[in-house]
Amino acid sequence: MLIANQIQKQYGSVRVLKSVSCTIHAGEVVSIVGSSGAGKTTLLSILGTLELPDAGTVQMEGVNLSSLNSKKLAAFRNSNMGFVFQFYQLLPEFTALENVMMPALIGGKSKSQSKSRAEELLTELGLGERLLHKPSMLSGGEQQRVAVARALINKPKLIFADEPSGNLDSATAHKLHDLFFDLRNKYGYTFVIVTHNTELAARADRTIKLIDGAIA
Repeated sequence: MLIANQIQKQYGSVRVLKSVSCTIHAGEVVSIVGSSGAGKTTLLSILGTLELPDAGTVQMEGVNLSSLNSKKLAAFRNSNMGFVFQFYQLLPEFTALENVMMPALIGGKSKSQSKSRAEELLTELGLGERLLHKPSMLSGGEQQRVAVARALINKPKLIFADEPSGNLDSATAHKLHDLFFDLRNKYGYTFVIVTHNTELAARADRTIKLIDGAIA
């Protein structure tokens, strides 16, 4: 599904990624692990086209993402990728329903289509009674499920998660991990997850380990 070839990234004098190459196959749950500063989040950001590499290419299903202009890249990302972050990144002034609807509206879906899909997802994730609650009214685990629903709203082929359980207690984190695998098993979603959580890394189909910006 996704091929990264000889990815390099440098910030100032620090080489964060050193010719990293990897592949992601459809339906996989892949964990990216390594110590702090190893380059995990930078790699995830480049695979997800949130950052551009200094050198190397990223291809998804035959499309060279490195060759797309910013407008086409944003449209491709919106249609094909979903993102879950450690600190949820929900907009505080909007309800759970509105937060989930947003990527669909940006992608050109009608308000009624977006609302229907968002309600369906939130209900499936156990938040049917929380549709009109703002993030400040939700627990950490509930906020992260809203973020997962938002990531799924456009039925992406690939979901990137950066330390998704890093801000959750162990019981809530375990439930979130179960959710990822349930979604993969039920719908065939592909997940690439940066994590320090040893339980989640061990459950993944495959692990990519980074040491000082290179794959171990």
